[in-house]
Amino acid sequence: MKAAVLLRAVNVGGRQLAMADFKAALAELGYPGAATLGAAGSAVVEAQAAPSEAELEQGLSKALGPLEVFVRSGAQLKAVLAANPFAEMAKADPAHLLVVFLKGQPSAAGVAALQGRIVGRETVAAGPGCLYAGYPDGVGRSKLTMAVVERALGLRGTARNWNTVGKLTELLGD
Repeated sequence: MKAAVLLRAVNVGGRQLAMADFKAALAELGYPGAATLGAAGSAVVEAQAAPSEAELEQGLSKALGPLEVFVRSGAQLKAVLAANPFAEMAKADPAHLLVVFLKGQPSAAGVAALQGRIVGRETVAAGPGCLYAGYPDGVGRSKLTMAVVERALGLRGTARNWNTVGKLTELLGD
């Protein structure tokens, strides 16, 4: 079985992590064929059984310093792709469409509270274990930060753009 391993908040906001170190740490934890994607802490691993998010988080934190880990299967990523409510943006501007993978399912009340905090042209919608967030004017200057998202939803998360989610899904295959 293959799975995507996503780290929260690396190579942003001052937290630097070389992907070679991430890959080496995964190998030490029993995933020697791990393949990293990009610089944001995304990898694909293969194992006999579904990797434990808690065990990966503990092992990677011991090797690399405190980290939060999110694990998604190929089926889960395919469900995220299929449920996308922003299909036009996915085609026209995939770099500005983010999927925020969450440590739980966002509630309707949390999403409504988050929508009430949007001051720009951003749009959000709940998905399977995730939040879709469209940033038509870019992420960098947006007031819709991860801190705002996490406070409104009461869930921790890590974001990847639409292109990265598609590439991870391809790497996971069937």
